[in-house]
Amino acid sequence: MIKDKLVNAETYYGISDRLKQGFEWLKNTDLENLADGRYYIDGEKLFANVQSYETKDEAPYEAHRKYADIQYMVKGVEKVGVTHYSNCSTETEYNEEKDIEFLECNICDFHEVLEEGDFLVFYPQDAHQPSLNPDKKLNVKKVIVKVEI
Repeated sequence: MIKDKLVNAETYYGISDRLKQGFEWLKNTDLENLADGRYYIDGEKLFANVQSYETKDEAPYEAHRKYADIQYMVKGVEKVGVTHYSNCSTETEYNEEKDIEFLECNICDFHEVLEEGDFLVFYPQDAHQPSLNPDKKLNVKKVIVKVEI
C-alpha cells in the first residue's frame, strides 16, 4: 500500500508505466466536474471509476487479483481500514468478472484517513475497507483508477 498526495505522484512513476499513466490522467483531468461513471484510459488495462456517495458506519473488506487500485479523494474525507490479505477469510467468493473478493478480517492493522488530494494505492495483498465515516457521515467524491498488473 502507498499513501501520498497527488502532487507527489511522480515519485512513484518508476513502479510501472500503467501506474504512471493513471497518475497522469488524474493530474490532467477536471475531476471535480467529471460525472460519476467509468472512463477508459487504456481499454480494460487502465480505467477509472468515478463515484459519489455517503460514507458508512460499516463496510466489508475487499481485495482484487487482476488490478491494483489508485483511490483518489476528489472531495470529502473517509476512513479506510487496511490489513494484509492473509489476515482475512473469504466472506463472498472471488468474482473474476468484477475482480473483487469480499473478506472477513479479524485484524485491522491500521486505518488511513483519505482527505482531498490524497491517494492510496492498493495491491492484491492489501485487503482494504473503504468508504468508512471519519467521525460522521459525509458526502464524498472519489476516483478509483484500476491498473492491470
